[in-house]
Amino acid sequence: MGKVTGFLEFERLEEGYEPVEKRVKNYKEFVIGLTTEEAKVQGARCMDCGTPFCNNGCPVNNIIPDFNDLVYQGDWKNAIEVLHSTNNFPDFTGRVCPAPCEAACVLNINNDAVGIKSIEHSIIDRAWAEGWVQPQPAKVKTGKKVAVVGSGPAGMAAAQQLARAGHAVTVFEKNDTIGGLLRFGIPDFKFDKSHIDRRVKQMEAEGVVFKTNTIVGDMPKAGAGAKVTNWAKDTVTPEQLNKDFDAVVLAGGAEQSRDLPVPGRELAGIHFAMEFLPQQNRVNAGGKVKDQIMASGKNVIVIGGGDTGSDCVGTSNRHGAKSVIQFELMPQPPEQENKELTWPYWPIKLRTSSSHEEGCEREFAIATKEFIGEGGKVTGVKTVRVEFKNGKFEEVAGSEQTLKADLVLLAMGFTNPVDTLLNGFGVDKDARGNAKASTDADTGYKTNVAKVFAAGDVRRGQSLVVWAIREGRQAAREVDAFLMGSTTLPR
Repeated sequence: MGKVTGFLEFERLEEGYEPVEKRVKNYKEFVIGLTTEEAKVQGARCMDCGTPFCNNGCPVNNIIPDFNDLVYQGDWKNAIEVLHSTNNFPDFTGRVCPAPCEAACVLNINNDAVGIKSIEHSIIDRAWAEGWVQPQPAKVKTGKKVAVVGSGPAGMAAAQQLARAGHAVTVFEKNDTIGGLLRFGIPDFKFDKSHIDRRVKQMEAEGVVFKTNTIVGDMPKAGAGAKVTNWAKDTVTPEQLNKDFDAVVLAGGAEQSRDLPVPGRELAGIHFAMEFLPQQNRVNAGGKVKDQIMASGKNVIVIGGGDTGSDCVGTSNRHGAKSVIQFELMPQPPEQENKELTWPYWPIKLRTSSSHEEGCEREFAIATKEFIGEGGKVTGVKTVRVEFKNGKFEEVAGSEQTLKADLVLLAMGFTNPVDTLLNGFGVDKDARGNAKASTDADTGYKTNVAKVFAAGDVRRGQSLVVWAIREGRQAAREVDAFLMGSTTLPR
């Protein structure tokens, strides 16, 4: 451990933010990372527990006590080696991961957790600045070819691992740029897309071939998710991929947005979050979006209390919305969790994001009964308060009200992958409509179709970037073992 008494001497130090009045005027990242000395102090707080629960709390099983100690010792180069040994893209997770590792930190039982995410952020930023992040092309080529469908974090992680194992990897992406929902779903003020671009350059130097504007299978029908995509100019059939490649990894994500079928849903001004957010990202990248959905001067209601809803709040504020209200069906959670009951698991507690701090009214235990409109456009939302009783939500008598709304954004999560991808390959689905593929050692990430694997949200359903990276890495190991009979890739 770094300093035996460090956790007694030093307090947790949070990363800083630029002032609200400054950051809402643009779409740039506004987190102020720790200085070298501040990161060292945070590393000193790590107790190097006999059983480091943070390792298991982290989906990619980062070796957290080791890189904490290395940062405390000032050995930043070895710190990035340790971090990269389990995580291909700490520049992604160090920005957008909710840090379940910190919830599992032993210090979190009766104190504030070690700032693991801020240390990770510091390590990778230092590594890029020092030029330590370099391509790692395979020394020996296997002659095997692998197709990866989807270029989100799962697809990117799988592709990089397989390329480093010596396979010829081609990534197929339906959009005009690489990154999946990492690029189009997460606002630039939370995650600048230059982080994806430099990883793509690294992977290209390692031999990965990226084919954009290419849809695999039939063109999806217009509907949930379809409107957000710059649909491909080229198509490739599943049969062609099976013919041309020795293995196929499906990593297309879960893009079918959950709808809200209540009266008035057809009114203009009601949109899925994944129609709204990608448009702004495209404009920020210099693209043009016809009839862009704007919140400027409007009363905005965001339905859905998760991260996607929070992203809609932040983007609406940057548009100059007149007001923003965010709905959450569940009751307001406590401001502080009962750590004796929840540790080391992810606790349910009130979480206030940076977007909420920029201006937002939050409504809990509220349900939408109807959308109200005039002239075919939404003008309000009729709501009712709800209580969870007898295993279901029940309306509170006399609690109905109508709130003004010129723009309604549906941010209630995603239900399943785009059907055309799985249907095209003939992949069996689970009860939720995801690709049916077990993570068991004997059948790791294999679907029912020969040489076709599935990883990430397309297999597990809507989840975190860090889970996508984990699944991409693990699937790559299984593909390598399938192709070569054995593998040295880490699981």
